[in-house]
Amino acid sequence: MLLQQKSQERRSRGLFVVEGRRELERCLACGYHLDTVFYCPEIYGSHWKGEGRVVQLTPDVYNKVAYRGGTEGVIAEVEVRTRTLDSLSLSDRPLVVVLESVEKPGNLGAVLRSADAAQVDAVIVCDPLTDIYNPNLIRSSTGAFFSVPCVTCTSAECITYLKQHAIQILTAQLQDSNPYYATDMRIGTAIVMGTESTGLTEQWRQAADAHIRIPMLGIVDSLNVSVSAAILMFEAVRQRQCRDED
Repeated sequence: MLLQQKSQERRSRGLFVVEGRRELERCLACGYHLDTVFYCPEIYGSHWKGEGRVVQLTPDVYNKVAYRGGTEGVIAEVEVRTRTLDSLSLSDRPLVVVLESVEKPGNLGAVLRSADAAQVDAVIVCDPLTDIYNPNLIRSSTGAFFSVPCVTCTSAECITYLKQHAIQILTAQLQDSNPYYATDMRIGTAIVMGTESTGLTEQWRQAADAHIRIPMLGIVDSLNVSVSAAILMFEAVRQRQCRDED
């Protein structure tokens, strides 16, 4: 299935692939529309009764089509939902995660999973090096891709947007920074992360309102970007819950 393998095919057709019963249920619950459903009744356990054009497959054919194992006999081609910065609906004290030039779809999927748990307003991917409709991203997010608004844009566009909406920019970096827990995240906040190999570009460092770091006490000098993002997101959650309880 070319939609699973080629980002160009996904862009040209305006479709992407969702595999698995759980992921598909969450996709539908979040209002996405199905184009075509491929399912195997012997694996799925019943007949497909939902929306979309239906193609029934034998177990052998399904196993050849499936991108991964354990998808419970159902794969769907889903209509892309185009989002822009201007389409985002922000809360009174928005919490946004910004990822610059993220490379690995699995990392972005894991960030979205934490973002759903922390109820962030959006994940913004700047100058992306991976397709946000990559099947590995959808899988690793365990359905959070559908519940968390995810937007792609340039870094310059994102910086302008954050400043227009009075959202403070906190860049995660080792140099010239303070511990993350010493920084106020109770106001509108964007947590900005770079790549593990090169970190953030200079334009983000200059645009930042504050630089924050996660203290590293061992021999390594960095964490996986999804782990770092989760730590910082839930520090914002902690601070905001403490404020609400006061």
